[in-house]
Amino acid sequence: MEQRISLVTLGVADVARAKAFYEQLGWRGQEVEETVFFQAGGLAVVLWGRDKLADDAGIQGPGTGAMTLAQNVRTRAEVDEVIATATKAGATVTKPARETFYGGYAGYFADLDGHLWEIAWNPGFTIADDGTLTVPDFSAMG
Repeated sequence: MEQRISLVTLGVADVARAKAFYEQLGWRGQEVEETVFFQAGGLAVVLWGRDKLADDAGIQGPGTGAMTLAQNVRTRAEVDEVIATATKAGATVTKPARETFYGGYAGYFADLDGHLWEIAWNPGFTIADDGTLTVPDFSAMG
């Protein structure tokens, strides 16, 4: 697993309220299907409904779905490789890798302290040689 983070996803109670808050801080994001993407240097900060995040990660219970770290990888096969490596290191798979609604492939694991990681291949996101992720211009896609 490369030593980098591609996305930090914040599970929020109200996406519109959270988006307005970050916009008041001067951030500019793009909203797609009730999800807001902010380019933040070489990674992205994402706002998504807390319940949706917890469900997507395959977890439930109080205090879950507050935040997920994500690493986007360059190939579908790399998703399986990273999750297998994490499992061998002691991680717990919370959601095995599978096809996603956006045409990619992703799975989740929790580290030894319960921090959630999503490992994803998303054909719409560009990853540079140095691991930098660039959020696409969603307005040009639709």
